[in-house]
Amino acid sequence: MNCSIVIRAYNEARHLPRLLEGIKRQTVQDVEIILVDSGSTDNSVAIAQSFGAKIVHISPQEFTFGRSLNFGIAAATRELVVIASAHVYPVYPDWLERLLEPFADSTIGLTYGKQRGAETSKFSEHEIFARWFPDVSTPRQPHPFCNNANAAIRRSLWEIHPYDETLTGLEDLAWAKWMQSNGHGLAYVAEAEIIHIHNETPQGVRNRYRREAMAFKRIYPEAHFNAYDFLRMTSSNILNDLWHAARQKALLKHFASIFWFRFNQFWGTYQGYRQSLEWSWSLRQTFYYPRGTDAVEGPRREVEPIQYT
Repeated sequence: MNCSIVIRAYNEARHLPRLLEGIKRQTVQDVEIILVDSGSTDNSVAIAQSFGAKIVHISPQEFTFGRSLNFGIAAATRELVVIASAHVYPVYPDWLERLLEPFADSTIGLTYGKQRGAETSKFSEHEIFARWFPDVSTPRQPHPFCNNANAAIRRSLWEIHPYDETLTGLEDLAWAKWMQSNGHGLAYVAEAEIIHIHNETPQGVRNRYRREAMAFKRIYPEAHFNAYDFLRMTSSNILNDLWHAARQKALLKHFASIFWFRFNQFWGTYQGYRQSLEWSWSLRQTFYYPRGTDAVEGPRREVEPIQYT
């Protein structure tokens, strides 16, 4: 089993070494690492080169999420291409092995794995990760939700249909939608777990969800998110987060961040949508609804986590 790994980076010297160390500790060793650097001014490139990575440069003026991925995948020489953000790192040494396993089925075109937050992640983001990335795998997922912070695709399919370079985000969702509409399968692998490091300001959260909402409306022109949705989703997610925080005896610690994070998440979403109509109920639930209080926990893994230096 072998693969190429495409990593998008801009000034990621703080986080990149842990990801690259985690890659070197994988059970899959025949790996080609490609760093797509969009003008870093720190030593991100030098760090990647010290781990044997191939460097692809893209100017900040040219950057979009889809374009940087297309640059990286074009440089890849393997059929299976893993896509990872520079600020993630694998939890287990079989991350790549498990992420690539579903490709044994020739009809599977895309896989994506579990994400969990770091110690710096806000409580509400931990809740989002738990909602979006459950503890139980789905061998053939019916809807196109996925996330390119921790995913893998067939390069031969990408050659037919590259990532949309005009989207402001959610290039992964658009590609998965195309792939499924052409008869290929999508697998979610809970065992392929990574830690995703975010430490955003309120403005950063608002801008991220605004950008993604703009992209979602492009992908699903019939989508809507009106003022009523903003009020309903903000209040329901705040109440759900408060319930989970209280259950974990961490309500006082996270009380303020829950309010500002959820407000900015859905205010940004509302700003990004403005006008639209109706869209998939299951996809709507995945993106916006709180995870509830009856989430199913997966089996405990017997694999020892990577002990990072």
